[in-house]
Amino acid sequence: MNSDSSYSTELLMEPVDHRRLTLLCGPYDDNLKHLERRLQVNISHRNGTMRIEGQQPNVEATIDILQELYLLTANAEQQQDGITPEQVHLMISEHVEIEYQDTEPGSRQKEFSLKTKKGLIKPRNPNQAAYVANVLQHDVCFGVGPAGTGKTYLAVACAVDALESGLVKRIILTRPAVEAGEKLGFLPGDLAQKVDPYLRPLYDALFEMLGFEKVEKYLERGVIEIAPLAYMRGRTLNDAFIILDESQNTTTEQMKMFLTRIGFSAKAVITGDITQVDLPRGQYSGLKHAIDVLSTVPEISFNFFNAKDVVRHPIVQRIVQAYEAFEAANPKPNGPEQREFRAK
Repeated sequence: MNSDSSYSTELLMEPVDHRRLTLLCGPYDDNLKHLERRLQVNISHRNGTMRIEGQQPNVEATIDILQELYLLTANAEQQQDGITPEQVHLMISEHVEIEYQDTEPGSRQKEFSLKTKKGLIKPRNPNQAAYVANVLQHDVCFGVGPAGTGKTYLAVACAVDALESGLVKRIILTRPAVEAGEKLGFLPGDLAQKVDPYLRPLYDALFEMLGFEKVEKYLERGVIEIAPLAYMRGRTLNDAFIILDESQNTTTEQMKMFLTRIGFSAKAVITGDITQVDLPRGQYSGLKHAIDVLSTVPEISFNFFNAKDVVRHPIVQRIVQAYEAFEAANPKPNGPEQREFRAK
């Protein structure tokens, strides 16, 4: 903690409720300690009054975060589990590392939120906000970046919102079933059971947003379809919201095949991480090729995320940054040209 704190203030948490205060602080004040570490402030509390010391912008951000977290404790469902570290981390990311108000005039996205069992889903940073805006405005949208930046999750949220609003008649979720160091043939079961683990993240997102029973009902009726990419060949997909996940593991032929499946009144979102390609050596990623080929097509949007956009545990952000720094200093020999992709 910095010893030369230049600003301090007190915040009364109203209404004073010792149960809610306990939930806010967390076990052994872990939530407050998290805030102290991330914002470089000092927090002390007594009888419902929080005293915050530190640099003024950080103190003011801490006040806003504490007030919003305290509001969450009023929810009966939240009182059972308290405030989670994930909620604290996301709140910090929303208030400090990223500010929608700091984006260029006119660039702020249409307000987007989707009510789910875990609360409202909304963009957490400017890149996510721009991504959601582009998904809403373009028929074809690419989301490219490291794990944990919300590419797939927000795409599924947009798809669910479009379905529930009647903008599309069905959701189609697909991804290539590429082996990541393990052989599928040694797994038990038929083809569907072998590829099911690859599609599990998509199932999980849907279950969270719609609930298990509703997803099962939609799957039975064909309103939601989840399938390996190979099953898309020969089809024309109309009136659908289509998401291609893990697209860095498509070949150039597969990517072209997928993009030419898009029919009328359809929207496609393609997500992937070009730093985690699992294709056999010598095969060029369809996602990288698509960026090269389609970057000048005005009707297609490209959104590029980086380590600062990671909304998982803070250590994930540092891991991604460390890998980026190492790979920049040690480019792979005889590999494809290393390029830094930036959003237009």
